Amino acid sequence: MKLSTSFFIMLACLSSVAQKAPKTENVILVTLDGYRWQELFGGPQKKIYKTKKYTKDLKAIKGQYYDTDPVKSRAKLMPFMWGTIGGQGQVYGNKKLHNKVTLTNGYKFSYPGYNEILTGWGDRRVNSNDYPDDPNTNIFDFLKAKGFDGKMFCAATWDAFPRIINTKRNGVPVFVEMKADSSGGFHRNGIDIDKWQTTIPPHNPYAKTDTFTYKFAKEYIHRYHPRFAFIGFDETDDFAHGGEYDAYLGTAHTLDSYLQDLWDYLQSDPQYKGKTTLIVTCDHGRGDIPKLEWRHHGRVMGAEYIWIAAMGPGIDALGEIRTREHLHQNQIAATIAALLGYDYKPDHYAGEPIRSLAPQK
Repeated sequence: MKLSTSFFIMLACLSSVAQKAPKTENVILVTLDGYRWQELFGGPQKKIYKTKKYTKDLKAIKGQYYDTDPVKSRAKLMPFMWGTIGGQGQVYGNKKLHNKVTLTNGYKFSYPGYNEILTGWGDRRVNSNDYPDDPNTNIFDFLKAKGFDGKMFCAATWDAFPRIINTKRNGVPVFVEMKADSSGGFHRNGIDIDKWQTTIPPHNPYAKTDTFTYKFAKEYIHRYHPRFAFIGFDETDDFAHGGEYDAYLGTAHTLDSYLQDLWDYLQSDPQYKGKTTLIVTCDHGRGDIPKLEWRHHGRVMGAEYIWIAAMGPGIDALGEIRTREHLHQNQIAATIAALLGYDYKPDHYAGEPIRSLAPQK
């Protein structure tokens, strides 16, 4: 009788462990710097693209992306986001539906935003894009302590990321610069990137630097198979600051195609197929349309609103979240940890996981 009881207790314990095992083994985090929720959920905004100083080719924008139905318009602008992530995953942050995602750091510009994404804490001390090495424990530090050392990396367009991630502390490889070798060619980590100059689509002049970032990131993922990777794109923010709305839209469209290409690759690789979650978000929003503050952020009202999209194993296909809800940027780090089966408990305050994305305890 004792043997039988022990046997069933053992089976119950094994079953419990099996049920709690994470379905996600790898996470890819991608950011589109300063990309507004308004375009993500509504496509090109008429009051902006009809302003001549912001649009060089109105006919091209209307032909490529516009539809009287904003749902169709956004799908033209970002077909992968709405055709695949929106069909197989979850997308948060449509303020018009009272589904909000906001920053907690209060500054509404890049370094504080990336600190909040990666550490889970909107630390008010992090108050400048020129801030030195981030002192806060982040998701890279946390995962390194869980055995992910040598299994993480970052490729980004903005050269602040070595400081933001604090690669001096955790040793995570962060690739942000092209370096010339003795032959005059350009390489990153021994990967030749000269050849990629010819792969930028000649009909699309946008996202040129982000193209190098993406090509390198994909090649690195293919060669080294990291379990956690971060890709930081930047040119949506650059073109918005410059008031080039057609270039801002064109860059978003190009980056969406890179997300599609990356996802297709992940589904072809045995390490990643069916075991990888993709999370896409941004560091900050921008101003709203009435005063044409779409170019700016920081002190601008409305730039605190962002968005989060995700899909992968164990994430229910809920699509655009239409319920009244308020999430925060500081929940992303804990969500990544929870997807991989861990409680994110750094040595500072951090937001809780987004429970509709991360597995329940």
